[in-house]
Amino acid sequence: MLLVTGGAGFIGSNIVAALNEAGRADIAVCDFLGCDGKWRNLAKRQLADVVPPADLSAWLEGRNLDAVIHMGAISETTATDGDLVIETNFRLSVRLLDWCTANATPFIYASSAATYGDGDEGFVDDFSPDALKKLRPMNLYGWSKHLFDLLVVERLAKGAKMPPQWAGLKFFNVFGPNEYHKGSMMSVLARRFDDIKSGKTVQLFKSHREGIADGDQRRDFIYVDDVVRVIMWLLASGNASGIFNVGTGQARSFRDLIVATYDALGASPKIEYIDMPMQIRNSYQYFTQASVERLHAAGYNGGFTSVEEAASAYVRSFLDRPDRYR
Repeated sequence: MLLVTGGAGFIGSNIVAALNEAGRADIAVCDFLGCDGKWRNLAKRQLADVVPPADLSAWLEGRNLDAVIHMGAISETTATDGDLVIETNFRLSVRLLDWCTANATPFIYASSAATYGDGDEGFVDDFSPDALKKLRPMNLYGWSKHLFDLLVVERLAKGAKMPPQWAGLKFFNVFGPNEYHKGSMMSVLARRFDDIKSGKTVQLFKSHREGIADGDQRRDFIYVDDVVRVIMWLLASGNASGIFNVGTGQARSFRDLIVATYDALGASPKIEYIDMPMQIRNSYQYFTQASVERLHAAGYNGGFTSVEEAASAYVRSFLDRPDRYR
């Protein structure tokens, strides 16, 4: 059996879908379903169990699992409840790491590109303790993920016992089906799709930095299918361990992403540039781009989908259909 925490969430439900498509139905999902329809992310899936997070410790007793894929977290970059974020993102991760170590079970967990902070130290996934200690995340979510990365590498540096395979994945800007419950944390493509479809003008931020055009703020946008391929490769490899960036290695602009969405619908772009709010103007990131050399060096050769191809797949297979769920 496999355990996927956060398995009803965005990335987690796509992992569950891929596992089902690969012929595995022995999957336990640990997540909150709530009342906002998040269950629809799993409506097409076959599962062995759905475990409430409060029951997870008891559920794990005496279990023999093939792997733990830990995607569960409070992922809002605007989260402010420090105690809840640390309990959910850090302490639960420590308990799962300890369980996987004691039970010799592979452990794959979600870190985040938010650990890099403003990017002054670059976006290289050097996971030596000295390199990680230089990073300064800019929000509570990023700090909680960084805190766990530090704990993992400190154990590794001290020669402590670890799971037979462990991998922390620093996800960059992931987008794709089943992100709809995320509200304001959805990708800009998902948030703006209905406006684009209805012919409304899409608003993007002006640039307030010399040498950067309006709408040319850049992110490493990665389609969720590419993320899932990395995780499936890790499960199949059985021995690739470390902290890895999961991005395409190619920064693209917000304008590129929106234009690709118009193109997928065969429509002409209608974009208006508006002033960035003053409260975020001084801390806004203008560029993120994953270094993916470490992932390739570990043996991953699955490639990555371009923004144009990903937007087309997302629009035509999901967003522009009555049933948008994978």
